[in-house]
Amino acid sequence: MLKGIIFDFDGVIAESVQIKTEAFAALYAPYGPDIIKKVVDHHEANGGMSRFKKIKLYHKSYLNKIITDREITELANQFSKMVINKVIASPYVPGALEFIQSSYKKYKLFISSGTPTDEMNKILIARKISGYFTEVYGSPELKKDHVADICKKNNLQSYEIIFFGDAIEDIEAAAYHEVQFILRIHKFNNSYYDLSHHTIIDNFHDTKKLQSIINDFK
Repeated sequence: MLKGIIFDFDGVIAESVQIKTEAFAALYAPYGPDIIKKVVDHHEANGGMSRFKKIKLYHKSYLNKIITDREITELANQFSKMVINKVIASPYVPGALEFIQSSYKKYKLFISSGTPTDEMNKILIARKISGYFTEVYGSPELKKDHVADICKKNNLQSYEIIFFGDAIEDIEAAAYHEVQFILRIHKFNNSYYDLSHHTIIDNFHDTKKLQSIINDFK
């Protein structure tokens, strides 16, 4: 029986993926178009990885610079200032809000995001949806650790959970714990995955398909 649902946020609940892409491009704009392209390509292919890890990686791999933790934090704070209000204002993935509102009294709902936890909480509060979620998880912890903590704290088994995500980090976290994964496909990720290997949704308006997925747990 289904007891818990885990959602990534960007690209799953909100149409905010491009906001993060544009912010990374702006952050690395001083280094020229070649570096911007490398950063954007990696970012788009590795959704769900925390911005802290990405900044460290981009400086080392693309700029040949070793960056201190303090410098990473400063750049991450710049990134946050660029994105937070835009993410708060971004539209919902079609049907996502309605699905959350119809599900939260039946199941325990969780957020597992690569966004820092405190920032994620601010976004949910500003969007007036924080009350729907039992707990919110973000970086710096890994998503596979989010899932482990969700199961432990809420006495949930992996076969009692669905994970809705759109990124490789989501896929790997679900696979690690043998949690059923539903891939939300959109124009920014549809070229990165073999869709025949996943159960996919375009949005949450396909209530018949969603109900069929949920019924499989009974």
